Amino acid sequence: MRTGMVVAGLALAALVPAGPARAQQPARVAALAGVGADAPYDATGRRDPFRPPRAQQDAGQITPLQRFDLGQLKLVAVIYDTQTPRAVVEDEAGLGYIVKVGTPIGANNGAVRAIEKGRVVVRERAEDMYGESQPSEVVMEIAAGDERGSK
Repeated sequence: MRTGMVVAGLALAALVPAGPARAQQPARVAALAGVGADAPYDATGRRDPFRPPRAQQDAGQITPLQRFDLGQLKLVAVIYDTQTPRAVVEDEAGLGYIVKVGTPIGANNGAVRAIEKGRVVVRERAEDMYGESQPSEVVMEIAAGDERGSK
């Protein structure tokens, strides 16, 4: 038992430099990092480690709901009689997404405009045959046999 501790101690002593080499190590690490020992920390361009990665999405990134055409999504539930109405839409794989008024949805820069009993109104901008962007409203309704909407 003691032999193992002595061998471990010798191995540790071999890894830790002694004397002047040990004092030079922090300066050498700082030089390799490109900063001086007294330089202040600059967080510019770095992610805040205390915020979740999803909270820091760039404005240029699109949400999963914006990857689908509205025809690929199915309205499955509506909660409309509350202060903040919400609805659940499913993609073709059966994954559900909770939406509220203002949620970006659809590949044509759409957004949820209203949530009513059994339906969700989405306003999107589509290009016509002349290349001009025209606003349009699409109504997503719960299927007749799929009444899961509730107050």
